[in-house]
Amino acid sequence: MHTTTPSAGHRPIVVGVESGTRHRLALAWAADEANRRGLPLTVVHAQGRATVAVTEAEQLPSWQQWKHALHRSGEHTLSEAVAFAEKRHPELPVTGLLAEGEPSWVLGEQGPGAEMIVLGSEFLSARQELFTSASVALPVMAHARCPVAVVRHWEHTVQEQPYVVVGVDGSPTSQAAIDFAFEEAALRGAMLRAIYVWHPQLLGNLDEDAAWRECRAVLYEAVSGRTESYPDVDLHHEVMAGHPVEVLVRESRHALALVTGTRGRGGFAGMLLGSVSQGALHHAECPLVAVPRPQER
Repeated sequence: MHTTTPSAGHRPIVVGVESGTRHRLALAWAADEANRRGLPLTVVHAQGRATVAVTEAEQLPSWQQWKHALHRSGEHTLSEAVAFAEKRHPELPVTGLLAEGEPSWVLGEQGPGAEMIVLGSEFLSARQELFTSASVALPVMAHARCPVAVVRHWEHTVQEQPYVVVGVDGSPTSQAAIDFAFEEAALRGAMLRAIYVWHPQLLGNLDEDAAWRECRAVLYEAVSGRTESYPDVDLHHEVMAGHPVEVLVRESRHALALVTGTRGRGGFAGMLLGSVSQGALHHAECPLVAVPRPQER
């Protein structure tokens, strides 16, 4: 594992935190990632709305009292989170940001100045992710100009040879995801599994043998030219048949991370987030990193 020394002026890893110690998973992952990359860490706590307990015998607090209680609670949450990160990596530069507003909007505002945004996510149904404000991950992933890591499960480090999985489809977004995956694998001293998934029902006029040859050609071309920059990364090319979400989630079940693009070759121009990255958000059992296209970054 390669760890560099943080340098002043570098863009930070930004992590969103909620109140309570049960949300420490994303914070710990972000602190480790910042330490590996030699970057500062910015811990953000967004106050969406106040939660003041009021009994029937009490009067509703004034707006000023409400805001003061909310601010005090937010400061406590933020200070605990900053202290946790500093204790985990004593040499890591850590700053805290307390902001008002919906968490997705607040974190999105940090995107242009961030190297990466890291957040946790509760297990939500597809309907909840799409039609309620309960999800922060989906809108941040859709609009961020930097990679977004969603950490609901801890990375798997018990494999004999730890590995990172990246989904490949030959699109510009896929190229950005491949670049990130190579860097991540190099930093961790891990193997990289580059997986191209095709669906047998979408063969068109190609027979199965021709489809496999075509897919392998696309995969090899997509990942070519990077081994010289990352000579220590053990790269595995893998072509598999099936649904892209199902295959990538299954193959990344014991991975350090699953890396995807935000939009793939098969997406519609008006879509904010590709179907593969959305599906992986719901089902991935390891940290998920969604990487935007170069022009979006």
